[in-house]
Amino acid sequence: MPRRWIAHLDMDAFYASVELLRYPELASEAVVIGGGRRHQPQLQADGTRRFATLAGYTGRGVVTTATYAARDYGVHSGMGLMKAAALAPKAVLLPTDFEQYRKYSRAFKAAVAEVAPVIEDRGIDEIYIDLTDVPGAQDALGHDPTGGVRAVAQEIRNNVRRATGLTCSVGVTPNKLLSKIASELDKPDGLTVLTEADLARRIWPLPVRRINGIGPKAGARLLGLGVRTIGDLAAKERGWLVEHFGRAYGRWLHDAAHGRDDRPVERRGEPVSMSRETTFERDLHAVRDREELSRVFTELATQVAQDLQRRGYAGRTIGIKLRFDDFKTVTRDLTLPQAVSDAAAIRHAAGLCLKRVDLSRRLRLLGVRAGSLVRL
Repeated sequence: MPRRWIAHLDMDAFYASVELLRYPELASEAVVIGGGRRHQPQLQADGTRRFATLAGYTGRGVVTTATYAARDYGVHSGMGLMKAAALAPKAVLLPTDFEQYRKYSRAFKAAVAEVAPVIEDRGIDEIYIDLTDVPGAQDALGHDPTGGVRAVAQEIRNNVRRATGLTCSVGVTPNKLLSKIASELDKPDGLTVLTEADLARRIWPLPVRRINGIGPKAGARLLGLGVRTIGDLAAKERGWLVEHFGRAYGRWLHDAAHGRDDRPVERRGEPVSMSRETTFERDLHAVRDREELSRVFTELATQVAQDLQRRGYAGRTIGIKLRFDDFKTVTRDLTLPQAVSDAAAIRHAAGLCLKRVDLSRRLRLLGVRAGSLVRL
């Protein structure tokens, strides 16, 4: 039976890297993507360009992505632009151009498919690839049993660079869970191949949050229980994890810490909807906790917008989901004349839905959803 090889490919600072192809003079600069039309570079009489910076930025914009030079200042995706301006006021601010990003997304995926056709699309800048049956992947080179699959993965990376001029980082392991972690280990422009024998050396020293599926709340709870690293998690008995996190999630935590994951690479169909929701640590009241609820509501709408834009969709139906302190769940939807993908439009439509709900009871959960999706 052939050895299972799954790759996770993640484009390096994708949006920013696409912009640097257009503006090569910014190659060594701290650059943040997320501005509006007013931040479009201006061509000067001498042929040079004048770029906007974060200095003095005011508004509610959010960082879509940033170059690695900007990340060195603490700027990251999802951060408010005003906060980013405080950290890196001299960073160049560029507007987003999703049409261009989708063009390069199609190009890099086509380049991968030339080598390995079994691909699971995970968004505009990342994919899973099943390399198990790709010619040469099972070959050993000298004393290295991973030599063949390493050569295949390098061929994929070379193809992507030739087709787009961009770099990517690839993690290759026996499963999707480990490959997702591995692709981050040697960024940018990295190739990391791991087997089960590398688990203790490369995976277990990492923080538990590096496992895709352990979110902020579970991470904080694990930290409170003295579990800081994946190795700490692996040392816990399955029964202990079930006792603290429930049957299904406790078992999954145990399997994940030991690098077990049998999910196949799936060629996915079109998504039906995209949503984000959060359960509050304490029940919130619509009047007394209005400011906090408004902030969370805006964050959820922004996250849905980013998910839509990353995957190249817009939604015509915007909805909300509420769960009250008595565990009653309520949903409301609004169908718009035109499909939208920007955070402000989603937030406005979701707010109209909210006005149709009796908010006298305290809230346990709040969610925002975009449905009736169309390709942009």
